[in-house]
Amino acid sequence: MRTVPALAAALLASTVALAPSADARTPDGAGGPAASGRIDWQPCAGEGLDDRQECATIRVPLDYRAPRGEQIDLAISRIRSERPEARRGTLLLIPGGPGNSGVDGPSTTGQKLPQSVREAYDIVGFDPRGLGRSSPISCDLSHDDLALTTLHPWPDAEGSIDRNAITGRRLAEQCARNAGPVLGSISTRNEARDIDRIRQALGERRLSAWGVSYGTYAGAVYAQMFPDRTDRWVLDSNDDPDPERVARGWLANYAVGVEDAFPVFAAWAADPANPDRLAEDPAQVRPMFLELAARLDRQPIPWPGANPAELNGNVLRETLLSSLSSTSRFPALAQLIRAARDGAPLPAASTPPDEAMQSSVAVSAATICNDVSWPASLSDYQKAVTASRGSHPLTAGMPVGLMPCPFWEQPREKPVRITDRGPSNILLIQNRRDPVTPLSGARKMRQALGDRARMVIVDSVGHDVYRANGNACGDRAVTDFLITGKRPSGDLECPAE
Repeated sequence: MRTVPALAAALLASTVALAPSADARTPDGAGGPAASGRIDWQPCAGEGLDDRQECATIRVPLDYRAPRGEQIDLAISRIRSERPEARRGTLLLIPGGPGNSGVDGPSTTGQKLPQSVREAYDIVGFDPRGLGRSSPISCDLSHDDLALTTLHPWPDAEGSIDRNAITGRRLAEQCARNAGPVLGSISTRNEARDIDRIRQALGERRLSAWGVSYGTYAGAVYAQMFPDRTDRWVLDSNDDPDPERVARGWLANYAVGVEDAFPVFAAWAADPANPDRLAEDPAQVRPMFLELAARLDRQPIPWPGANPAELNGNVLRETLLSSLSSTSRFPALAQLIRAARDGAPLPAASTPPDEAMQSSVAVSAATICNDVSWPASLSDYQKAVTASRGSHPLTAGMPVGLMPCPFWEQPREKPVRITDRGPSNILLIQNRRDPVTPLSGARKMRQALGDRARMVIVDSVGHDVYRANGNACGDRAVTDFLITGKRPSGDLECPAE
């Protein structure tokens, strides 16, 4: 087997070059065609959408350094205020990911909002550039490369990252070869600029917003770049905005978040009233899971319809990570664990079609790699993975592993540093035990924003908070803010309900 330093020399010698994003000299929002507030709204294509949802396309610069140059399409949507006489503005839904579509948001997420909010605002969604109906791109990855255990840098069973290095280089090369010029323009800075073009096209002087997960970082960047164009700003399930790490820090935080949330799953899995009970005592669940994952590392079980088509240790760990995002997913996780442990038939796999993932994966990789420089030393990644496997065995070193980013051209713009300079009109809401964006990272967002923000912490487990877990205290705080503009006088803690 080749050593990590040898791989580094071979792989970094052919680092992939991508089209540059806008550089730091760009005057944000300056130049280019003026938005008139006139949009050609049409009925939306697609199934299962609210009949009231309208769709349109606006044009935004491919490169904000040349705002009158090549333009690309950005898909937007809206459902108008349900009581026009009560309307106070526009509430923009900023999707998560990076790589999540948002153009159907007014019909899906937006309809979870209380009636009072739907009356007060036009609810507007959009697909970020490169995604869905917004000049979509694709790296044209193979079926095998679209497996989540390939896209997330899970190390080999013995902890080696050699395979991750080979995979990362291949993915970066394919994206550079296949995705076209839009790929290099994708960044959170440019998403913020695109959001401001949406604001201009809507004819709004200021926007309100509800950003979730990655949408909290995109929302915070917008509020930093365009502070006077924000109205009531809600950031839900918050990322750590550390400008030195950005997405590298978000990935690393999975190790913390899974440890925060796992005890809740363990208690549930040992409840005598639970038909999917796995153990007699919560303390037994963790060693049982780790032993099963290690066994599956050695002896995978065929799993037709899954990608990969086997249940191995890393597939089980990846399933744990996604299942902790909502207590509604606990039963399926327990059923999979029990079947694998007891030698019973595995439940049917649920795998999205490859074509549905291509643009999402490309946009996710581009955002993660274009936003911030990633270290180039593969030996340093190996050391970090080895250490993390010892300290956080549930995630087996993946959160500090090797993405395609060391083989990607370094970004041309510095990440935005989130600060306390700007209007005090931001409300953060956060679950105490979030496996994806843990409370420890959310506190960094709160610290960075200072007096601009207040934070509501809900004593709950899972990812997503507002209108997601039935906590009346947390929901009321956000709704009151959106309707009245009033936030809690200080940070607020909401008990479990």
